[in-house]
Amino acid sequence: MKSPEKLIIAGLLALAAVIVVPSTLYTVHETEQVIITQFGKPIGEAVTNAGLHIKIPFVQDVNRIDKRILPWDGLPSEISTKDKTFIIVDAFGRWRIRDGKRFFLRLSDLRRADSRLNNILGSEIRNAIAKHQLIEVVRTTSGRKPVQDETLSGTETNLANWVDITIGRSKVEAEIIKNAAPKLVEFGIELLDLRFKRINYNERVRKEIYDRMISERQQIASRFRSEGDEEAAKINGNRDKDLQEIESTAYRTIQEIEGEADAKATEIYANAYNQSPEAAQFYEFVQTMDTYKSVLTEDSTMILTTDSELFRFLKGTDSVSANPK
Repeated sequence: MKSPEKLIIAGLLALAAVIVVPSTLYTVHETEQVIITQFGKPIGEAVTNAGLHIKIPFVQDVNRIDKRILPWDGLPSEISTKDKTFIIVDAFGRWRIRDGKRFFLRLSDLRRADSRLNNILGSEIRNAIAKHQLIEVVRTTSGRKPVQDETLSGTETNLANWVDITIGRSKVEAEIIKNAAPKLVEFGIELLDLRFKRINYNERVRKEIYDRMISERQQIASRFRSEGDEEAAKINGNRDKDLQEIESTAYRTIQEIEGEADAKATEIYANAYNQSPEAAQFYEFVQTMDTYKSVLTEDSTMILTTDSELFRFLKGTDSVSANPK
């Protein structure tokens, strides 16, 4: 059997191993890098290889730093462009810790890093916006001019005073990255990308823009209404002209038809009543009777001479036979 002293020593050694080994070994994940500090000061370069590593227990400490690509989301800020237009710019970026030791010495944690990014990137964004026209910041392409609505051509809203797009938003963003990246290197930070997330007018400018848009739409509507009224007047004028021509043609046709009918009727009557003296005398009698119907009523009073043709048939039929025609 083992002596009690050996058992105690073995237990102490086991206890020491349980305490010392975890303090001696540490692991580095693929998404992080480690800075070893001794009495608060970094020892050597950052450990970036993933796996199991050894350090001096109780003396050295493990400080873990993220190695992944990290986001930066800036606060919206109001900035004046070169053409004195106030806009609210909201930007975002991507960065990573390239030099872990320098990052640990200068910033030590992500909270301070985010504050430093806000200062440097915010300053460079303001400088870039102030150096360029609004159209350069908004448009993503260069070498193009704004396109005007054809319905507004010739009005006060033409775009002759707009500047050519020579840079474009992408190059403005690249300029910000170029100017800000060297300033972040001294903090061990590599700036990977920066983009404008949103660009808005401030409330006063936005109201002016909306008012101008409303005015332009009203000008378009007014022009359309004017052109419509002009076209309606032309259509109505052509309609009245065509109607008069149709009515005139129809009236002339009616008169021609009635004239031809009257001539035909007269010819028929003449042919019918000129076949014999008796037929002619009967035609004269019928015509006179029709005349009586049209001129004689219950209240009519007529004064006729005895030799009047109209009175002739009122005297009797004998006078008719006595004076044939």
